[in-house]
Amino acid sequence: MLYWLTALSDGGDVFNLFRYITFRAGMAFATALVFGFIFGRPLINLLRRTQGKGQPIRTDGPETHFSKAGTPTMGGVLILGALIVSTLLWARLDNPFVWMCLMVTAGFGLIGFADDYAKVSKQNVSGVSGKVRLGLGFVIAAVAAVWMMHVHPPELTGNLAFPIFKTFLLHLGWLYVPFAMLVIVGAANAVNLTDGLDGLAVMPVMIAAATLGVIAYVVGRADFSTYLDVHYVEGTGELLIFCSALIGGGLGFLWYNAPPAAVFMGDTGSLALGGALGAIAVATKHEIVLGIVGGLFVVEALSVIIQVFYFKRTGKRVFLMAPIHHHFEKKGWQEPQIVIRFWIISLILALIGLATLKVR
Repeated sequence: MLYWLTALSDGGDVFNLFRYITFRAGMAFATALVFGFIFGRPLINLLRRTQGKGQPIRTDGPETHFSKAGTPTMGGVLILGALIVSTLLWARLDNPFVWMCLMVTAGFGLIGFADDYAKVSKQNVSGVSGKVRLGLGFVIAAVAAVWMMHVHPPELTGNLAFPIFKTFLLHLGWLYVPFAMLVIVGAANAVNLTDGLDGLAVMPVMIAAATLGVIAYVVGRADFSTYLDVHYVEGTGELLIFCSALIGGGLGFLWYNAPPAAVFMGDTGSLALGGALGAIAVATKHEIVLGIVGGLFVVEALSVIIQVFYFKRTGKRVFLMAPIHHHFEKKGWQEPQIVIRFWIISLILALIGLATLKVR
């Protein structure tokens, strides 16, 4: 919104700063962070008053989690509020990539909110049916995928790009739509499965967002994309502002989510943030790189799939408990130990993902 202040500029005044994506990205980060600090405590107090017993705790989960009973959930509202407000203030509102990412984020946030509300109101860990959540998620992802088929440049529409290879594209045609849907819905649910310990999901999400923000900026600049031999997608540079707002909002939330958490993000936050990462990857044509950058989320999701599949076939378990972070809890690792080590893994994977920009 504030980008339009450039119309008042004569090229040599303060309004000229609003032309630069990097300036607006920095301001989006600061705005979202301040938003989190200002509204964090009032939101937590409101959630405590309205939720009563807070998020229900699984009776079959690690024993250490029973002490978290009464902690309010739906803290993802804080991240989403900061992200949406900051993005609307600082991004160009004539950019379709920005609106697509906002749509996906808000849509998955609403699904998560309904699930959290059902859990809290019924004091039951089941919430909304998994089939309903998946169905609604695929509808949102389908809209985003078809939208991108009409927005991407003709030479990239319906094509899948690969890291490392300079020019190779796999032509999927309209099959790209279900593929993109799987990327978005898969990312949303993978982050949702990762969100099981205080601070475990939000920091890897911010690391992935920072990485994808750099990629979006590079892909959206003709000079950088030519130099690095990556596919140019005009307009994706504005997603750096979206990513910066996500990081600012995430840090504001982490202030209250750091162990011991005063609030959980809930499905409201985890589904929305995962969907946002998937949407950015689809917009920038870096879907496969998301699998590297978000490798921690992939492993968490795979651990659940493997556990369920193997248990149904044999009646035995591969892990002591799934997702895999609970496996390490059962082995005796302390919660901060697991969280920090998983953060380190996320950072390493992010650096590997960034390296694909140059290794071509």
